[in-house]
Amino acid sequence: MTRVYLSLGSNIEPETHLRAALAELRARFGTIDVSGACRTEAVGFDGPAFLNLAVGLDTNESPEALDSWLHALEDRHGRRRDVPRYSSRTLDADIVLFGDQVVDGPGHLQVPRDELKHAFVLAPLAEIAGDAVHPVTGITMAELWRAHPEYGAPMECVLLEQGNTG
Repeated sequence: MTRVYLSLGSNIEPETHLRAALAELRARFGTIDVSGACRTEAVGFDGPAFLNLAVGLDTNESPEALDSWLHALEDRHGRRRDVPRYSSRTLDADIVLFGDQVVDGPGHLQVPRDELKHAFVLAPLAEIAGDAVHPVTGITMAELWRAHPEYGAPMECVLLEQGNTG
C-alpha cells in the first residue's frame, strides 16, 4: 500500500460536491484522513471563492490508475471540460503526493503537484500530513507551510464533517 495525498476543491456548491466526493473516496479506499476545508479566492480567474481540503488514503493502485479514477469522479460530479482550465468547477481532485514517487504522467498528472506552492493546497495538507516529505526537496509539509509567505495569515477553514477520519 502506498500513502497518497489528494487536494480537492470546488467553487460551485462546494459543500455538496466535496461531501459527495469524500463519500465516494471512502467507499473506494476505506478509511481516509480529511483536513478542514479552507475558503480561498479563485486563483487564475475571477469567480466565487473555493473550498479546498486535503485527503490522505492508502492504495495499491498506480498513480495513472488513481488519476484516471479521480478524473471520472470529477466527471460524475459535473466537471466541465469544455471551458477554460482555470474556471469555476464543481470538483477538482488532484494527486499531490504519491508516496515518495515523482511522476510526470499523461495529461495533467504531475506528482508532486506544482500547486503545493499555493496556501490553499499546502495548508490543508500540512494539517493532516505535516511529517510527509516532499520527494524532491526532502522538506516536510509542515516545514514548507511554516516557510510559506501566507503562513500565519488569517484563513477561513471549516469542518465539512465531524472528525477527520472514517
